[in-house]
Amino acid sequence: MRTSQFFFTTLKEAPADAEVVSQKLMLRAGYIKRAAAGIYTWMPLGLRVLRKVENIVREEMNAAGALELLMPAVQPFELWEESGRGPAYGPELLRFKDRHQRDFVIGPTHEEVITDVVRRDVKSYRQLPLHLYQIQSKFRDEIRPRFGVMRGREFLMKDGYSFHASYDDLVREYGNMYATYSRIFSRMGLKFRAVAADTGSIGGDGSHEFHVLADSGEDAIAFCPDSDYAANVELAEAVAPATPRPAPQQALQKVATPGKTSCPDVAQLLAVDLSRIVKAIAVVNEADGGEKTFVLLLLRGDHVLNEIKAGKLPGLGAFRFASDEEVSSALGCVPGYIGPVGVDAGKVKVIADRAVVAMSDFVCGANEAGFHLAGVNFGRDLPEPEVADLRNVVAGDPSPDGKGHLEICRGIEVGHIFQLRSKYAKALNCAFLDENGKSQIMEMGCYGIGVSRIVGAAIEQGNDERGIVLPPAIAPFAVAVVPMGYHKSDAVKAAADRLYADLRSAGIDVVLDDRNERPGVMFADMELIGVPHRVVIGERGLASGQVEYKGRSDAEATMLAAADCVNWLKGRLCAA
Repeated sequence: MRTSQFFFTTLKEAPADAEVVSQKLMLRAGYIKRAAAGIYTWMPLGLRVLRKVENIVREEMNAAGALELLMPAVQPFELWEESGRGPAYGPELLRFKDRHQRDFVIGPTHEEVITDVVRRDVKSYRQLPLHLYQIQSKFRDEIRPRFGVMRGREFLMKDGYSFHASYDDLVREYGNMYATYSRIFSRMGLKFRAVAADTGSIGGDGSHEFHVLADSGEDAIAFCPDSDYAANVELAEAVAPATPRPAPQQALQKVATPGKTSCPDVAQLLAVDLSRIVKAIAVVNEADGGEKTFVLLLLRGDHVLNEIKAGKLPGLGAFRFASDEEVSSALGCVPGYIGPVGVDAGKVKVIADRAVVAMSDFVCGANEAGFHLAGVNFGRDLPEPEVADLRNVVAGDPSPDGKGHLEICRGIEVGHIFQLRSKYAKALNCAFLDENGKSQIMEMGCYGIGVSRIVGAAIEQGNDERGIVLPPAIAPFAVAVVPMGYHKSDAVKAAADRLYADLRSAGIDVVLDDRNERPGVMFADMELIGVPHRVVIGERGLASGQVEYKGRSDAEATMLAAADCVNWLKGRLCAA
């Protein structure tokens, strides 16, 4: 490709409303143009990157035995009603009526459609297993689309679905996809980690997320550097303390804490460590019949409630935080001073985190405005509570596999695989006849990759003050040939054209910057758009039979023999 024949639209500054690095750089580099909030036009340069990502995904999925199809973006709402997801999915599901007043949705995902396809045509165990996938635009009507293509409303996704006659075969294919996804992200040259994850609204049993590692990532990942353990912090188990609870050493006393409603403020006032404070979080579970359960969740002052873990506890489910009025009614106190001592067990359920039940002589709210209790101990001052894992893990916690301690890093989720089991197959009666002629519900797996999200995540991982730094496998071009004086020197022009042709003949994705621009402008643009290898051709170098090479992340340029340039670049690209 020659830049003179390309639609090249770089900017010196990003738009003021751009938020994250990838969004700023994609707009500056001319990868994308904003059409509406969370909706972007992929420009020719960005589309080259997107298609390279897509092609790697497609090649690996095909090699893994999956079959590609293409489902409609517009789906009949009746399928969502049949699965039971229609009312539950929420306003992210964009709904509309056609001219006949029939209800439709723009698909955010395709579990219902693919299950409908399979139930119509697969009748026997002999037709299983079956794995179908597509690469298609999705739409989720995010209330606050942000971060460019990282959290847009319209996005490109690979979604695959497998159907099985047995759970054992589902587990086999799940392992196949785990290995396939690992190959996909390795081929792209990305630093990534697979982590155990919560199944969320998709449902099912087993689940793993694939995260591109980046300091700007939204997700916190807990991992053990001494083992293979890794999990999203939402799911990672906080192991109970190994040491027994110390015996009480202090008497219970009420202390004045006027105006001190936060744990850090109380700890500072009483000159105790934050880890000696027990905070009570009031939540309410409201049953379908309107009956409410008021619960106090107890955590150490330096720990954070894990709402996903709490929501899985029996009797809590879809809990919400209690209102000030509900707190006052149950505890006779304003928020900020509530605690577990002296509560009415008939009105208030108390659940303590594992770390809390290992504490003695702790501080908690006194259920009286302006006061806390110090020297509090379970078994003496209040009953032993129900115990559960309620908190997010932190760096230094023991690894759940017993092989070391956890560290925390940040990641951007770009892939997710699920063992759906029979959730959708049962709801839509997707059944087959087994070897004995008996009808059985199919087992299902679901496997997603955010194709467009990968582009943003790769840029969040790879960037510097000059612009985008992408691996050659997904960069818009692998090599840039930058001639100095292309329109002034016949020798430079001839050498540049010859190298460009030789690189193309060698199968290398190359761009020749034949614009009539100053060298500094050309250098800056090639760095901004993320071309990993640059060859500069000038009259001085040609006089000695040399060209100048510089890798995108190299500190200094290297002089190469012009005659060896193509083979040398082929070696560098193969090594990458």
